[in-house]
Amino acid sequence: MPVKIRLQRHGKKGKPFYWVVAADARAKRDGKFLEKIGIYNPNTNPATIDLDVDSAVKWLQNGAQPTDTARALLSYKGALLKNHLAGGVKKGALTEEQAEEKFQAWLAEKEGSVTAKKESLAKEEADAKEKALAAEKEVNAKREAAAAEAEAAAQAEAAEAAKAEEETPEASNEEE
Repeated sequence: MPVKIRLQRHGKKGKPFYWVVAADARAKRDGKFLEKIGIYNPNTNPATIDLDVDSAVKWLQNGAQPTDTARALLSYKGALLKNHLAGGVKKGALTEEQAEEKFQAWLAEKEGSVTAKKESLAKEEADAKEKALAAEKEVNAKREAAAAEAEAAAQAEAAEAAKAEEETPEASNEEE
């Protein structure tokens, strides 16, 4: 029975959410599967990937073939590297401790790059909020200045009208 490691779509329309599963290649995309290996949520930034690396390695060693997208996810989480290192241990090229040490070093480096990406996204979001706030303050200042100018013009006009009314009765009193 040919086994594939592939994505099984879940979620609502426009908001996909995937399970990473080991399934018979002849089964439907969202049909029967042998084992759920993990989840993949592309709706978040960065995308959320929760993968059982040991289970994925077990399936890879038993001959399961990942699809292109599943291969990218397995590579991103280190399952393909761990499978490669396990092959090296079987051949005697390195010991189990060396393989585990290399895998942990790779995980630490990967975690650093993911943390840096999250920090840069948070910084960009904060900068965008700061720019929006500055633009809003500028618009409010212009609006307040225009309102004050209009109020001053209205007061000046009212004062001129009052002055004109005062002068008009005086003129009529003088004529009498």
